[in-house]
Amino acid sequence: MSTEGNRTWGIVENGTAYDLGPSGLNLAPTLADAVSSGVFGTVTREQYAAAPASNEDAITFLPPITAPGKIICIGVNYRSHQEETGKTEQKAPTVFTRFADTQMGHLQPAGMPDSTTQFDYEGEMALVIARDAWHVSKDEAFDYVAGYAAYNDFSVRDWQRAASQWIPGKNFPDTGAFGPYLVPAADVEELDSMVLETRVNGEVRQKASLRDLYFPIPDLIEYVTGFTKLSAGDVIVTGTPGGVGLFMEPQGLLNDGDVVEVEISGLGVLRNTVERVA
Repeated sequence: MSTEGNRTWGIVENGTAYDLGPSGLNLAPTLADAVSSGVFGTVTREQYAAAPASNEDAITFLPPITAPGKIICIGVNYRSHQEETGKTEQKAPTVFTRFADTQMGHLQPAGMPDSTTQFDYEGEMALVIARDAWHVSKDEAFDYVAGYAAYNDFSVRDWQRAASQWIPGKNFPDTGAFGPYLVPAADVEELDSMVLETRVNGEVRQKASLRDLYFPIPDLIEYVTGFTKLSAGDVIVTGTPGGVGLFMEPQGLLNDGDVVEVEISGLGVLRNTVERVA
């Protein structure tokens, strides 16, 4: 988050933001540093209540992890999305990468480039890695998760579908919405009972339980760390349910001024307004 132009991080409780970063208690320079040092998720109420505080409405939301070393995204990972795309019975997760400088925070504009006529939403849940992870087994996977957040993988479909590789359509500036909060994994009691819902101008477009993930989170962590080393603060974005605009009849693609919200049980509401950009 940013307060009065100062980049910092903290805890939000009941509409009040407590500054735990450089302009506050200075428990760690960034939230990523708080994750890697083990501070994240361990700050007591007695500690953060002593921090400088401001109204949540007065802060600027940044992506919880502003510069992750790696952002690994998983495609077609809900059964309902597999059915609408025709990509069923996958043998392994579909993986693509997103660049850190494409991300933006809660309430920041989603940049719809002039070069597209097919701008779309993808409500997802992201997880942040807690510590170095390499060849992690499914049984140990949750030990490597620091926390969870909502994500919107805004997609430039014509660029995505121009070839077999999706990276161009997933890496325009200001298309990776992340936040508003990173909730410690220890505070998330039952993942399977959580519901993800995406709304466009208040209309529900996507709704699914996290139990509908085709490759569950432990499988994703095992697979991803089987081919690349992850570090504290790296992000895995776990996939989107059915209901994306491209496959609606008629299509429900986004327009300038549309308001898109991704809400996940216990993780808050991520809201961004589409803004056409050069």
